[in-house]
Amino acid sequence: MATSVPRVRTHRTQHPERASGGHRTRRGRAARFAAGIAAAGLAVSGLAAAGLPANAATDDATDDAEPTSLTIAVSQEVDSLSPFIAVRLLTTNIGRWMYDFLTNYDPKTGETIPALAESWETSEDGLTWTYNLREDATWTDGEPVTADDVAWTFNTMMTDPAAAEANGNFVENFASVTATDEQTVEIVLNEPQVTMLALDVPILPEHIWSQVDDFGAFNNDTEFPIVGSGPFILTAYEPNVSVTLEANPDYWRGEPKFDQLILRYIDDPDAQVEALRSGEVDFVFNLTPAQYQSLQSEENITVSAAKGKRFQAITLNPGARLQDGTPFGDGHPALQDPVVREALVHTIDRDAIYEVAYGGLGEANGGYIPSRYDTFHWEPSEDEQTAFDIDEANRLLDEAGYAPGGDGIRVGPDGRPLSFRFNVHGDNPQYIQAAEMMAEWAREAGMELRVEPVSEVGSLLDEGTYDILTTGWNVNPDPNYVLSINLCSGLPTELGGPYLSDAYYCNDAYDQLYAEQLSELDVDARAEIVKEMQQTLYDDNVFVVWGYADALEAYRSDVIASMTPQPDPGGNYYGQDGYWSWWSAVPVGEEDDAAGGSDDGGSDDDGGSNTGLIIGIVAAAVVVLLLVVLLLRRRTTTADDRE
Repeated sequence: MATSVPRVRTHRTQHPERASGGHRTRRGRAARFAAGIAAAGLAVSGLAAAGLPANAATDDATDDAEPTSLTIAVSQEVDSLSPFIAVRLLTTNIGRWMYDFLTNYDPKTGETIPALAESWETSEDGLTWTYNLREDATWTDGEPVTADDVAWTFNTMMTDPAAAEANGNFVENFASVTATDEQTVEIVLNEPQVTMLALDVPILPEHIWSQVDDFGAFNNDTEFPIVGSGPFILTAYEPNVSVTLEANPDYWRGEPKFDQLILRYIDDPDAQVEALRSGEVDFVFNLTPAQYQSLQSEENITVSAAKGKRFQAITLNPGARLQDGTPFGDGHPALQDPVVREALVHTIDRDAIYEVAYGGLGEANGGYIPSRYDTFHWEPSEDEQTAFDIDEANRLLDEAGYAPGGDGIRVGPDGRPLSFRFNVHGDNPQYIQAAEMMAEWAREAGMELRVEPVSEVGSLLDEGTYDILTTGWNVNPDPNYVLSINLCSGLPTELGGPYLSDAYYCNDAYDQLYAEQLSELDVDARAEIVKEMQQTLYDDNVFVVWGYADALEAYRSDVIASMTPQPDPGGNYYGQDGYWSWWSAVPVGEEDDAAGGSDDGGSDDDGGSNTGLIIGIVAAAVVVLLLVVLLLRRRTTTADDRE
């Protein structure tokens, strides 16, 4: 009997509302913003902050101007606006726009560049890291960003399991984090850690967040504006309608050029495209191949196809369980048999999926890390492949004693037919088409896949009430985070408790390899370990990658004059490792103003120095630097990224 396992997190649905177009001068917006700070400082208490324009009057000219807005169509639900527990692509992206990290990623190369930390150094043994913070970073309520905020954020994650739900893997190896003065943070490690320039953790304001009683229950979504330090400030959130962010005029890297960034919820992909055509939204992503092709000749619309940084996959339920081994959920027991999983994977034709469902706009591949990241990418050799082979699938099942029943569906030793629920993201036409193709192939081997589109798969994963799910993660330049979701420690410790696992996968050999790569500072040696980890995942057939679809996007070129892709050129706009696209986006009609403004945030930033393991020379102030070309970059998520 299934055991219901409600999650600690509440799932909230996010969405956007378009503001009218028009242009506001930089000076006018800054004046309006300053007036808003004063008004909000008097009116807002608790977790809301002064930092956004209130409805107080400034000057008549400013009041009459319309803000410039960039509206993005989205369909994914908000899981939480708290960086401590948000793991979905949508909300980790929002977190990048609202809060700064210690370091960021060059939009051109993906290499580490300064953010809140303008320089850094490490001891000869690699166990002590010192970060020197910039002095011009402020919270949107006017308070300075200090080393105390950094130390509080990391220490909270180290001591409160609820605060470690999304990004706890970064601090598991930390021995201590100390603010040695207002601008200096010292982190002491238990063992060397390769991700110390890829700590993709939003730094939070201690004077606001220290008031929260329960980080597992707090979603940061009731009082606005929200205090942050990034290029945008979240001013409004209406579940199932919109998320509204406004430009931060005091952002240290420079003010964004659009006044507003609006995420509008439209759950139907075709409706998103029609909204783009009509001008209701300005940007869409995750286009289908047919949509992409249909928009290529549209007036005032620019399309983009970038090499994918996201893998598409299925997870086979190997038996949902707690860390102590207690089972829960109602997954089909046959999927706990490695032979059944291997046979099922033999019925998947990855090439056909990307040729048919993705229109040739993608890459069939079984490697966990996309080929876009050639340092860490692994793919099986011909001898290592679990290749498309219906005959081999039938042979494996025959030898294992799964005999065909009267209807052609094989039956296990327990008398249960090999009939599996296949829950698919209902808003993803490629997933649905691929699932239907897989169902046809599986039938030839005597297995039934019952394709069942759902609005979201999160609750099924939470409760372990599934057999097969579609999934996908954004993978960032440093793969540590997306590798960490498969650790045994990612399993929940109690029913309904937090967890990171995306497949209830647990393999001690994989965990050992993860620990080895985390402390390996030689790039080539670490890459070999990471590739071995991917082969382990591939052979276990629990997390089954099909490949990497191209990132198909489109935007209105009569609204957006230009913006920065990542990598630049030829990269994607949505789901970047950073905020470069939206921060750099120039409204049509303001091209001349933008040309004289801030740069694109690229390689001219100053970098960190490392006297021991990672060598680079850092100059303070206006800098030309030798960037650290280690693999110190990261996620999805990774983390971004779930679903």
